[in-house]
Amino acid sequence: MPRPIRFNAFSMNAASHQSPGLWRHPRNTSVAFNRLDYWTDLARLLERGLFDALFIADVMGIYDVYQGGPEAALRGGVQVPVNDPLLLVPAMAGVTEHLGFGVTFSLTYEHPYPFARRMSTLDHLSNGRVGWNIVTGYLDSAARNLGLARQLGHDQRYDLADEYLQVLYKLWEKSWDDDAILLDRESGRYIEPSRVHPIGHHGEHFQVPGMHLCQPSPQRTPVLFQAGASARGQAFAAEHAECIFISGPTPTVLRRYAEGVRQASAAAGRGPGEVLIYAQALLIVADGQEQAQARFAEYLSYVDLDAALALLSGWTGIDFAGLDPDALIEYVENDAGRAALAAFTAADPSRQWTVREAAEFIGLGGRGPVLIGSASEVADQLERWIDQTGVDGFNLTYAVQPDDLSNVVELLVPELQRRGRYPLAYAEGTLRHKLFGQGDRLPEQHAGRKVRI
Repeated sequence: MPRPIRFNAFSMNAASHQSPGLWRHPRNTSVAFNRLDYWTDLARLLERGLFDALFIADVMGIYDVYQGGPEAALRGGVQVPVNDPLLLVPAMAGVTEHLGFGVTFSLTYEHPYPFARRMSTLDHLSNGRVGWNIVTGYLDSAARNLGLARQLGHDQRYDLADEYLQVLYKLWEKSWDDDAILLDRESGRYIEPSRVHPIGHHGEHFQVPGMHLCQPSPQRTPVLFQAGASARGQAFAAEHAECIFISGPTPTVLRRYAEGVRQASAAAGRGPGEVLIYAQALLIVADGQEQAQARFAEYLSYVDLDAALALLSGWTGIDFAGLDPDALIEYVENDAGRAALAAFTAADPSRQWTVREAAEFIGLGGRGPVLIGSASEVADQLERWIDQTGVDGFNLTYAVQPDDLSNVVELLVPELQRRGRYPLAYAEGTLRHKLFGQGDRLPEQHAGRKVRI
């Protein structure tokens, strides 16, 4: 029986996300990201296409590595202006019934206590359809604006994250008993005090003696997403993540990442069905190959290579303005996002990339592949990628919104359904139950269920 193919949509609360320069396209509505109806329309579209979730990326700083300043990013609108992703969820949840919402939040710069309340609130308001994309940040500009001289070192950020998760698990999973809420009108007892517990956390980074402010939400802990692909990031994901996003330009790269994720998760005692892996991709689907190629060529004419280099420089911490465009990319260890550069170098030693080639590649759809053709042709390609890499699904970005995702919903999804490779309906229940079919809560063997207070 062939494995089903899963879709998330990959977006950002900004006009420009993974295709720098495409905001200029006359059919692109992403410049309306400040309008609530832009997001509610997108949520309805994705639910019609039976997407698992809308995954919303975020950054807390400006891309200012390229040319030593923010000018190129500002000129090209490179993920700036960017608004808070969490505030979108209630509106989108209000116009949908099943679609999940994966929101990005960097744990490095905010105390876990207020964040725990914010996510519990969203889980309540969405009836259990919220996930959290755990990130530690990668821009020094974010650290400077939040009171630090520079960001913590790469592995230090994950050490901080380990304790951050311990605090959250204690608040979400252990502070309130399931039967703490009485709502007994006759006796006037709203809560049974003995069933609410201070967590008494005293650690290296955080002191949280008290109790969680929210009663248990439908999932208690939101579905945990993560995208770290470095060795330290994979170890963290193996311990915590339920859905893992990976990016790479070839099946070889993705297969190695996916195998590494599976091995690390097994070593951490996780079962094979406890982790879903989504690979980034841009799908350009049309009525036929000729129309799809024409659309691809049209899109390429709008790519802003200077903005793409600003994006790549921010991801990697390397100022590509100082390199010859035809110079080969070398893998350099640094404290920014290691996976971005590794995707073009060490992960696939059979190919060497120049700076120009890397900028052109990420200029349309980011670090994932661009698959082009009719619905039948793109379905063939997706099946090959799924079968060759071992991933579970795709995190779909876009060049022009709503055209690209609308064509996936209207043309590609029915084709995949005819092949028996895509769901015909949503399962009932929370996001976690829809994804794994094992109930609303974290599995008993997950680290979040094992914490003690």
